[in-house]
Parts: sequence; structure tokens; C-alpha cells
Amino acid sequence: MKYCLNLDKKVSFALILATLSCLVAHLSPAQAAPEVSTKTGASAEPVSEELSLSTDLSTATELAEEVLTDGQSTAIAANELHLPEIPLTDLETEAETKVQDLLGSETLEAQAPANPEASESVSPVLEPLEGVKTLEEDDPMGQVTNVSDLLDVQPSDWAFEAVRDLVERYKCLVGYPDRTFRGNQPTTRYEFAAGLRACLDTIAELVAAGNLVTEEDFEVLQRLTQEFDAELALVGTRIDNLDSRVAFLEDHQFSTTTKLFGQAIFGLQGRSQDNDFQLAGQQFTDTDDEITLINNVQLSLFTQFSPRSLLLTSLQAGNGNTSPTFNNTLGNFTRLGYEGDTGNNDVILTDLNFRQLFGDSFALIIGPEGVNPINVFRGVNRIESSGSGPISSFAQRNPIIGVGVGGAGVGFDWQIATPVSLQAVYTASIANDPINGGIFGGDNGETSVGAQLVVSPVDTLDISLQYINAYSPFGRLGTGIGDDQLVLNNPGERGPINTNAFGATLEWRVTPNFTVGGWAGYTDSNFQEAAGDVETFNWMGFLNFPDLLGEGNLFGIYVGQPPKITSSNLPNGRNVPSFVSRGDFTAAPGDQPSTTTHVEAFYRWQVSDNISITPGVIVIFDPLHNSANDTITIGALRTTFTF
Repeated sequence: MKYCLNLDKKVSFALILATLSCLVAHLSPAQAAPEVSTKTGASAEPVSEELSLSTDLSTATELAEEVLTDGQSTAIAANELHLPEIPLTDLETEAETKVQDLLGSETLEAQAPANPEASESVSPVLEPLEGVKTLEEDDPMGQVTNVSDLLDVQPSDWAFEAVRDLVERYKCLVGYPDRTFRGNQPTTRYEFAAGLRACLDTIAELVAAGNLVTEEDFEVLQRLTQEFDAELALVGTRIDNLDSRVAFLEDHQFSTTTKLFGQAIFGLQGRSQDNDFQLAGQQFTDTDDEITLINNVQLSLFTQFSPRSLLLTSLQAGNGNTSPTFNNTLGNFTRLGYEGDTGNNDVILTDLNFRQLFGDSFALIIGPEGVNPINVFRGVNRIESSGSGPISSFAQRNPIIGVGVGGAGVGFDWQIATPVSLQAVYTASIANDPINGGIFGGDNGETSVGAQLVVSPVDTLDISLQYINAYSPFGRLGTGIGDDQLVLNNPGERGPINTNAFGATLEWRVTPNFTVGGWAGYTDSNFQEAAGDVETFNWMGFLNFPDLLGEGNLFGIYVGQPPKITSSNLPNGRNVPSFVSRGDFTAAPGDQPSTTTHVEAFYRWQVSDNISITPGVIVIFDPLHNSANDTITIGALRTTFTF
């Protein structure tokens, strides 16, 4: 008897049958269990409730999908058999747990059959297949169609009923992920074999533990094993292969807590040649007009320590500047959104911050890099992105959100109510410098504090209001767009300003395929070393057409005015408009002589889930806010890869 119970944990099916045969041969009438009905588990002698259930039917179903053949047809509609739900335990097989954690749903789909209907192993009841034989309920078992002749196993088949009775008696199947057995649905032969294997394994463990199996159940198991011998062999082979693949992934996985998101951009662009423009009272010719190819790569690591916390680490490398000669003047009007020149593709750290969710509506962000209004404020224009949104830098978002260059800081995002949210942030540009800046900026560091209120009175309308207070010792806003430098920095003199910036942005999704929106921004900067103020204003209106000519595509038209100095009453020698337009250091205060108009159109073609190609055209009338300057036309072709 001890020899019969000497079972290895990974016992083969042949050995299981041999063991069961041995037990039956050694059973005496006194040892045999009372006869148990094979039709119901209600009258059966209960099995100990402490026994572990062996496997999850979702695992068995997934394994079965791997060995389906092209010649198999879809399942027959099930009879209405109402079985009691069998609750799941928390115990799952090691292979299933690893597949769910490491491989996901695609792992077991790799070898699925070409027939899509045949691969839906746990789908709702399917249409019946004509010509397939069925088992009448009043037929004796010996006169039914052989199971091997059937393409699918139905709830009315003797094999289906036999395994169902074994499940009820020995608890050898856990069930589906929704904690039910679904005994009223047909299964494919390979799904059925996977479930049968689970029952064989469990019954073998019960026998090894000293529990007895009735002779009638043994005969049922023997017949089932014989008629599903080929399918059982294939399922066993698939389990071995799956274990090997799981082990390989465990050994080679990148991280259990970190996910990588990447974006690579190729930009091909050029602009109209030999444009003349005036700067400081002199005539210049734009020589930065050759066709160029630039790149920008961003890699972000999302490390999740818990479901409510996230560490963001981002790296960037890029080359290319479309206006190297006049970078801070003409370049502020022609700059493209995907320009990210880090030198010669030097890798720099752009984000290093930690985010924690408190409750269901409040999130905190803190870190030494990437904490600024652009990253903390919610973008009302839902397509703002250097890789998938507009082409130009100006058309990305309201420029006042970029006022105040910052890196280290702290911020929060608070969902006050369903239609209302509030974001706020404090940031410092050189928080790591104890001499010239520090966390609070000092006299030589740039700092800013800002808040944004977002209101959505209806599902299709978003309105945001922004306020930012920023300090700059260099007399600039820090946006890099339009009139950014507000005070002339004479040699040996600083140009400190304190800026109050106000903005409003609106987006109305008229239909799922048509959006209209726009923004306006105003700044008032107070000169700190003498009396004087500088005011700027910008605006933009846009039309977006999502999914135009295909899902994922986007057509956009943007028209606006880049930030323009509308008033400047700084002391002589500090006034920017008079110097830029005439080169006069002693001229009286004033504003820019003209107004630049920015017109942009682009079409994003979503080639695949991970690749998009975006051609675009930008026309800039009266650049540098001077009507004497030639119109600039820019053509660009952006290709974006995401992974």
C-alpha cells in the first residue's frame, strides 16, 4: 500500500493511473468508500474543507488556447444547465501567477490558431455548428458517440458531466477569474483536457495524502484519460514550455517596479531663404535657412513603490537648433516644439521628482528636477505635446505657464469637486547653489510660484485660469517665446524684475471630431532697480479635428500673436522696444512698432500605435513685431516613435 502512495509532485498521467489501479487492487470491501452518485455532489461524502484547490480554470483555458489546431471549429451553443457557483480560493498555480505578472495576456496568444472564433476559450455561448453529433440525455453511456469524434465537449456530453461531478466531489477545479465554474458552457477538447489534467493532479494528491477514491470514479478517470490521451500529452508539454519561458523572463526582467516610456523624434525642417529683418537699427539677412535634420530623444522611468506613489526619472538627449545665429531674438519666433539641443546629444536629467496620492483627490509632487507649472498644471488643450501636438513651440500652450525658469520645487494637484480642480507650484532654478540661489532663490536665482484653477461646467468644455508670480535677476520672462527679454542688461548692471502673469485657456469639444479653443496671456513686470514697468500680451485661437481621415489622426489650425511688449516705461538705456527697432539706447519709452501674426497648420498621420508622421507649415508675418521684416515660411516633417 505504501508503494502505491509513493507519488512525486510532478507525477505523469501514466503513473497516476498506475497508482489508482494499484489502490483499487488493494482495496478490501471494508476499505472501499460507499457508492457515490456520479450525477450530483449533494449526496457525496464531503471532502475535507482544508484541502487546497489545485488550479485556476483561467490558466487551464489559456493553456488550451496554445494547442488548438486550425482544423477545429467553434463551440456549440450550451444547454441551460444551472450549476451552483464554486467560489475561488486565493491559491493560484505558480505558472499562472508568473504569466499574469510578467507576460500578460499576450503570452499565451502567441501560438493561438488563425481561426479567431476557435481561440475564444471563455467567450459567451457561441453559435451552434451544424452537423456535430450530440449526446441525448436518456442514452446509456455505452451507446453514446465516442468523445474523440467530437470537435467540442458540450455540457450534455458524458465526459463533461463526469468531470463536473468530479469537480463537485473533489474540488479539483477552482473556476474562472469571476469565481464561477460556468458548468453550462461548452469547451474545446483542449480546454477540457486542461481541466481534466487539473482534476487528475488533485486526485493524485488526495490519494497520496491517504484519501480514497471510489472504484466508480477511478473507472471514469480511466476512460476520460484514454479518450483524451493526445490532448493531455499536448497540454503537459505546453505547461513545461510555459514554465521555461516564465523562468527566462524572471531572469531577464528589467525591474518589478519600474516601467520605461520613450519618445524619439526625427525632425526635417527648413524655412524660406534670404529673409531680411531689422535688429537694433541694422539690416540683417537670415542665414539659418538650410534644410536640417535634428533629433530629440526622451526616456522616462516610472517607478511605482505602491499603488499611490510614483518616482519619475527622465533623461533627454538632442541636437539641432533652427536659429543658432539669432537664437534669443529671431529664434523666439521660429522655434519648433521638438527642438531640444543638449549640445552634441549630451544626456541631461530633465525630471527627478516624487508624486504621492493622499486620499482620492489630492496629489503631492516634490523633487529637485522637473517641478514647474508646465509639469504640474493640467493642460486644457488635450493635444499639447512636442511629439504629437502642434509643430511650433508657441502653439504648444499659453506661454505665461512657462514664466519663471524652474527645476526644483514642490506642488500639488487637488480635485476639489468633479468639475473643479486646483493646482499650485513653487519652483527655483538653482536650488543646488548655496551662494547664488538656494531653494529660495536669493538675489541671483530665478523663482516662481503659481496656481491654476480648472473648471469644467459640462463634459465638453474646459476653462482654466492661471496666475504666476516670478522673479528674475536677468530681466526676462523665461518662456523663450516672442518678446521674452524685457530689460536691457547693460555691462556691469543687472535687470531684476518681478512679474505678475495672468492667463486663461478654453477648449470646447463641439463634437468628438471637432474642437475649438484658445488662450490669452498678460504679464506686468516691475523693474526692481528703478521706477518702471513692462507689459506684454499674447493670444491664440485654434481648431482641432481629431480622427480626420482615420482613427488617431489629427488636423490642426492655429492662429495667434506671440508675446509682445505693449508698454515699456523703463529708464533710458533699459527700454527694449526702442533698442530692438532703432538701436537707440536713449530713446523714450514705448512699445513694439508692429505686431507679429503666427499662422500654423499641421496634420498628424498615425501610422501605427507607436509611429506618427506630422507634416506642418508655419507662416510668420512681421516677425520680431516689425512690419519692415520679411515674412518667414517654415516647413517641417516630424516623425515620432513612442515605446
